[in-house]
Amino acid sequence: MTDLDAAIVVEGLRKRYGAKQALDGLDLTVARGTVHAVLGPNGAGKTTAVRVLATLLRCDEGRVEVAGFDVRTRPDEVRRRIGLLGQHAALDEELGGRQNLEMFGRLYHLGARRAGQRADELLERFGLADTGRKAVKQYSGGMRRRLDLAASLITEPHVLFLDEPTTGLDPRGRNEVWSAVRLLAGAGTTVLLTTQYLEEADRLADRITVVDHGRNIADGTADELKDLVGGERIDVVLRDAAHLQAAAAIIGALPDTGLPDIDDDNRRISVAATDRMAILTETIRGLRDAGIDAEDIAVRRPTLDEVFLHLTGGTGESSAGTEAHADVDTDPKAKVSA
Repeated sequence: MTDLDAAIVVEGLRKRYGAKQALDGLDLTVARGTVHAVLGPNGAGKTTAVRVLATLLRCDEGRVEVAGFDVRTRPDEVRRRIGLLGQHAALDEELGGRQNLEMFGRLYHLGARRAGQRADELLERFGLADTGRKAVKQYSGGMRRRLDLAASLITEPHVLFLDEPTTGLDPRGRNEVWSAVRLLAGAGTTVLLTTQYLEEADRLADRITVVDHGRNIADGTADELKDLVGGERIDVVLRDAAHLQAAAAIIGALPDTGLPDIDDDNRRISVAATDRMAILTETIRGLRDAGIDAEDIAVRRPTLDEVFLHLTGGTGESSAGTEAHADVDTDPKAKVSA
């Protein structure tokens, strides 16, 4: 991909906080009009990267271009072309949904008439037209997040940054936000999404970058990343947990399999399978001969959860430490206004 095809280009990005290296040579390229997810454990550098890209933070080293402009030398041009949805809602709870959008429109210098028009357009677009006059404190979590997303689109940005947009939402609220993101991508907006929800990346992203210790450790489509774990897998659920070790030994001894993973709580054994049909047949035969009853046997693709644990060593937090600076600014929209 050439720079002309990319909405975001990051090369050798570095940022240090005291003794902590938050970003350590991060490289990232995001194609125009796509949804690109950035995954990583806590403290991996995801929020720091978004803040640099959104001109909220200056990097120590590296080249960063967004929408064709350098974030260090042309920050005003970048701000005119981006939207940002941070981890915390930036809404006035006492105002109605329409009033909030009008307020953001005025902050972006749209003028009263255009701000009102844009508010109505966005309320309709995100299925909030009937609730526009209701105080935001009466909104559900999913409705608030959709309104927050609408506010980030006041200026019709070329590039939208979503920093863990569904954190704390229930499944219904999460699905509402996912539907809104799909609409944006379908309309041609480039979306950079950071998330810790692996399903979110799997469902939304055209391409995924996995980040750990401030640098990218893998990049590709969801299917390409799943292939890193070893293609298809066979899951065996036993009727009696007492037979787990014996069953794992039988399955692990089969040719062309990996080391079995044992889930004691769910009585499950999972193993990578190069030749799925042959291994499935041999698994059934071996368990039957050993007198071990299986409750369920299934063939499946690896999940992104397994990819994530495989690539990051199974940790939920990067040794670089939690990004303590991430919550400093709770109203990022006002920061990026032109």
